[in-house]
Amino acid sequence: MSLRVNSEIGKLSSVLVHLPGPEIDRMVPAMMEELLFDDILFGSRAREEHRRFQQILGYVADEVLDVQDLLAEVLEVPEQRSEILQDLGTLLDWGPDMDYRLRDQTAEDLAATLVTGIERPPSEVALSPSELYWLPPIPNYFFQRDPLVVVGDRAIRGSMATAARLREPLLSGYVVRYHPRFAGPDEDRFWFREFSVDYGRPSSYARMRPTLEGGDILVLRDDLLLMGYSERTKKTTIERLAESLHERGSRIRRIFVVALPPARSYMHLDTVFTMISREECLVYAPMIFPDGAEEADVYQCDLTRRPVAWTSETDLLSALKSEGLELSPVRCGGSDPISERREQWTDGANAFALAPGVVLLYDRNERTADELARAGYTVFDEADLLLGRRSLDLKRGKRYVVRLAGHELSRARGGPRCMAMPLVREDP
Repeated sequence: MSLRVNSEIGKLSSVLVHLPGPEIDRMVPAMMEELLFDDILFGSRAREEHRRFQQILGYVADEVLDVQDLLAEVLEVPEQRSEILQDLGTLLDWGPDMDYRLRDQTAEDLAATLVTGIERPPSEVALSPSELYWLPPIPNYFFQRDPLVVVGDRAIRGSMATAARLREPLLSGYVVRYHPRFAGPDEDRFWFREFSVDYGRPSSYARMRPTLEGGDILVLRDDLLLMGYSERTKKTTIERLAESLHERGSRIRRIFVVALPPARSYMHLDTVFTMISREECLVYAPMIFPDGAEEADVYQCDLTRRPVAWTSETDLLSALKSEGLELSPVRCGGSDPISERREQWTDGANAFALAPGVVLLYDRNERTADELARAGYTVFDEADLLLGRRSLDLKRGKRYVVRLAGHELSRARGGPRCMAMPLVREDP
């Protein structure tokens, strides 16, 4: 299978997810701040919600793949297993004790351990949360959007902004690098995969640790990206990505960059803007609308000029219109300023498109669903689809909102788009 994603809204063919496993059950409250969870999750409920989410994806996608299953298949090959463990040990500075704990596990157990971690025996546990584990769990890994993004026919590997998520892009990167379903030699599978664990003070801006997360990357067209310059993605990394896309022959010619405030509620661009159809986007209006109360600065990055040139734009919607994307915005939370802020916080703008005009949204974002209904969308709950009371008619171009029951999942601070990484989409 070749990677192919040239839009945010083309019919989904193949998608990567991860069912939240024991790693979320091993979280302790002291880890919440670094992981950006609002609470420790009730694992059984979160898994049930995620299974229903996967079922909804399967109504449109030909295959819904779990990244941990693919990693286990990669680890079945002895040479690959050896290279991966050596690479992890080098990059993450694992000592011989970790090799001893991992080397005799089966491929399936090893894949699980690399996600769920290894607890210390109770007799060795001290008060510090860092001393609870030989290998910490990575509870955020069910947000498959962030560690790796498919753009065109290759991948961009992320470089996470927090130490707690360092392992995620490495694991996802091994899957794309080694798994036979992703065709092509190694050097042809990635546009960009800078990585560093150095959290020390950089000696210069040119040597800043690269941070880049997938929630800040939207594929609008085969020649156009939209990116967030946020608390999770640095401007210098966007510049290096732009140079890499140019040097490696990408079809991307323009990147529009939205400068987001370094605030928790706006951790990624897809918390304030997502595409939902060929003609529509879902937006947090105070930040995206011209003269909005929190209007973000917007820049154009022109990859056709050497060196890559940056210019200022008036606002995002006007910038996209200049590139032939004239979008009608649907307001997250509606026009009420209180509802806007409440529903942006609960991922009301983080919709995920299964096909043009067929989107998933958390059911708690009622005002956003009302706005979509006013825009002509048929809104119903996931149970209506799962129990056969409703169906999705993709052939006639009808527009739907499927409301997901994500009460537990939403406490981890991510919406439907955050949980799914498209591998193949049809052209819209």
